[in-house]
Amino acid sequence: MHCCNLAGLIGGIDEAGRGPLAGPVVSSCVIWKELPEKKSNINDSKLLTEKQRVLLFHWIREHAYKVGIGIATHEEIEQINILQASLLSMERALKDTDIRPDLLLIDGNYGIKGFPLSKPVVKGDKKCFFIACASIVAKVVRDGIMETYHTLYPDYNFAKNKGYPTKDHKIAIREYGISPIHRKTFRGVKEYLVQ
Repeated sequence: MHCCNLAGLIGGIDEAGRGPLAGPVVSSCVIWKELPEKKSNINDSKLLTEKQRVLLFHWIREHAYKVGIGIATHEEIEQINILQASLLSMERALKDTDIRPDLLLIDGNYGIKGFPLSKPVVKGDKKCFFIACASIVAKVVRDGIMETYHTLYPDYNFAKNKGYPTKDHKIAIREYGISPIHRKTFRGVKEYLVQ
């Protein structure tokens, strides 16, 4: 992975949950004081199994200098759109670390508002150790939230689909309508709003 030959307090930020039809978008900011000698096969969370992600989540929590979490709710997604909600969750994740890193590497095309020392890295979760760590933490935290929602709304099988627009999830929406955590502005959901 690139982005590793850097010094100082280096943070990576990534989000999970831009594509689902339900639930929040969750970001993580993972800050490192120094790189570990063994990087424990860190990779983009989408390229790992659930078991690998959970193991790496605990490894990151144990070895990183700071880990912050930021959440934007489905209501905020509806109010300000998914891009702005994703950026808001990233700002909250940085704030949650309670420190200002020397450099912040962010997955995607956008920097963090009010933080000039941020650098967007397109496909950073695949290229950069710092961002990949954040990708794993955000994914594990969001999956846990959706598994909790599954106990409240079992008809949609959020424990399995995590709110993504799978075939079974779309069938459930047609059959049962929408739940309180569905994103009402998203295609695949708004068509089923009761007028």
